[in-house]
Amino acid sequence: MDEVLEPTTSETPAEPAAAEKATGRARRGKPVRQVRQGQAHIQATYNNTIITLTDLNGNVVSWSSAGRVGFKGPKKSTPYAAGVIVKDALERGKAYGLQEVSVLVKGVGSGREAAIRALHANNISVTTIRDITPIPHNGCRRPRARRV
Repeated sequence: MDEVLEPTTSETPAEPAAAEKATGRARRGKPVRQVRQGQAHIQATYNNTIITLTDLNGNVVSWSSAGRVGFKGPKKSTPYAAGVIVKDALERGKAYGLQEVSVLVKGVGSGREAAIRALHANNISVTTIRDITPIPHNGCRRPRARRV
């Protein structure tokens, strides 16, 4: 009767809750899929920078923008904001296990190169970099001359 019973398994009541918090969606019954390779879509405009991390099919893993992180006004389009955005997007998507990305850059903003450097600085292997900025080529047909 004086014996103290020790739990025989390594599972204590506090451990399952900690495991559920670490995986995010796993506690609701849906397992988090693992995405080793993916794409990083960087949209750098004059006013904002947005990064979207996707799998190879284009399904969004995580995203972040300068406004979501807390930058306002002209600070949203700075290279520093781009670095913070990348760190935030990777933090939100770290449960997916993303390790290497192909970068697709769109736009002319100042956060283009900074976002790519931030990906590399956060231990993500960058395999390719493609510029997909849309370029107009003569545009629409002009309206006909008016006859008066």
